[in-house]
Order: sequence, then C-alpha cells, then structure tokens
Amino acid sequence: MRLSKKIVSVLTATALIASLTACGSGSNSTTSGSKSGSDNSGSKVYHVGICQLVEHEALDSATKGFQDALKEKLGEENVEFDVQNAQGESTNCSTICNGFVTDNVDLIMANATGALQAAVSSTNSIPILGTSVTDYATALNISDWNGKTGTNVSGTSDLAPIDQQEDMILEILPDVKTVGIAYCSSEPNSAFQAQKMEEALKADGIEYKEYTASDSNEIQSVITTACDEVDAIYIPTDNTMASSVETIKNVVIPAGVPLFAGEEGICVAGVATLSISYYDLGYATGEMAYEILANGKNPGDMDIQYSPATTKKYNKENCETLNITIPDGYEELK
Repeated sequence: MRLSKKIVSVLTATALIASLTACGSGSNSTTSGSKSGSDNSGSKVYHVGICQLVEHEALDSATKGFQDALKEKLGEENVEFDVQNAQGESTNCSTICNGFVTDNVDLIMANATGALQAAVSSTNSIPILGTSVTDYATALNISDWNGKTGTNVSGTSDLAPIDQQEDMILEILPDVKTVGIAYCSSEPNSAFQAQKMEEALKADGIEYKEYTASDSNEIQSVITTACDEVDAIYIPTDNTMASSVETIKNVVIPAGVPLFAGEEGICVAGVATLSISYYDLGYATGEMAYEILANGKNPGDMDIQYSPATTKKYNKENCETLNITIPDGYEELK
C-alpha cells in the first residue's frame, strides 16, 4: 500500500512537470511564429526588410544612412536587416516585397519609386517607408495630396528644387538656346521632374526637347540623338539613367555637350549638379522608422520629409575637358 502511494506521487509530479513544459512550449511557438523576436537580454529584435530598386551610388548611400540611423537608435543588437536588390526589375521588387510580407517583417523600407510601388501592392498593414522617391502623390497616384498618405506609408523625398536646377544651367551657360531633357519613360517621378524643368525653361524663354528611353538598352542611342540636337542636356534623379552613367559619359563628353544632373551620381557624366545627400536622406528615413517601431507612430500621420539642404557641385575633370568655367559658390565633386 505504501508503495502504491509513492508511485501515485511520482506519477502526479511527472504529470505536473509535463503540463508546465507543454505550456512553455506553446508560448515559444507563438513567439517564433512572428518574425520579431528577443535577444538574450529580453529586448525585442526588430526585423526590417529593405528593397532597393537598383545598385548605384545614390541608392546605396540612402540604404546605408537608413541602417546606420536604426542601429544607433535601437542598438545594433536589436535590429536585423534583410537587404535585397531588385537589379532594376519591377517584377523582382514585387517578389522581394511579397517575401517580406510572408516573413512578417516589422517594417519595409522601399528604396526608390519602383520599390515603393511594389511594397504598397504587397501589404496594407506592415509599415512602409520610402526613400529616394521624388513625388509620393505621383508614385502612389494620390490626387488630393496634403503631404501625408493616410495609409501605412510615409518616407522621404529626394526632390531638389527644379527651379534652382534650371537657374544653375543658365548661370553656367547663359547663352544656352535649347536644353534636352533625358529620362527613363518607365519612371513616373522622372517624368514629373521633366515636366517641372520644362515649365521653368519655358518661363525663361528657353527651348527644350524631351528624350526618353524605355530601358537601359536604349540610353546610348537616345543620348546620342540628343547630343546632335541640343546645346545642353538635363537628367533628373532617374535610376535607370544613373545605373548607366558611364555609357552616358562616353557619349556626351566626346560630343562636347555639357550635361546637368539632378544628383551627384549622374554628375559623373556631367558638369554640375544641385545635389542632396542621399546618406542624410536615408538617415532621416531611419529616424522615422525608429518612431514607428519604438514609439508606435502611425506612418499615415507622418509628413513626407525632404532634404533640408542642397549643394551646388561641379565635376572639375569634365568642366576642364569641355572648357567650361564654373562660377564661385560650387564645390568640387569628389
């Protein structure tokens, strides 16, 4: 009889331990089902997906600034990044962003317009921040734009004042008669900038011509045609053009046609640019991400932010080759 009581006691204790173990296992399963986790100290580890449209200097700098800001704000051990490059293909952007949704990341950073559009198509619940996007109303087809999306989206814009870019062209080439505006027709934000440049040139009585390439394969022939027909070329912040900047340089410099760029990466082929810092732009985007992740801010209530400063820069080598004198007030492009 005593032996039976001991057996019962042992069996009861074993059952209790098994029950507690099962409860603990269920809790862990719930945690691992979400992409968010905890480090050994119990702090939350945030998982952030980064979709970058294409690899070039400006977008690379924006991504780095974004990562640096979040690591500084959250602590490097409390944030993990899944950085993927779409190699300039919109279908790749969609695949990448859909993968982020499947992985249940805490936030998606979309670097460039095509990446932003893919992210928006993939989720209406996960917070999305764009960067290197020129005009959000155009990118997201919002007609009643008030500076906020009212959805799960916010971010930063890389738009430098177009009227000041036009002033720069006239400052350096006061006798210019016709300006060619070259961009990729598949990038809506480039078309937006082209329209603004046309308005500024028209107001000053300067003629202009548009030259569009549907993809990188057409750029050489399009720029060659432009060089035969205009006095100068302007290229806005266009990712397709930026990824083919050496091709462009190999056309415009031998042709003796000065090129003005919307950002300094493209100015490798140009003479001058009114540029922003893409690193700073990405950093500001990272600060916005911190507010969303750590402080619960709603992206739809956050104003789109713009670069606070622009800088006039010139390409010394190209200017010397084309015998162009740059006025005071320009920094040499490094």
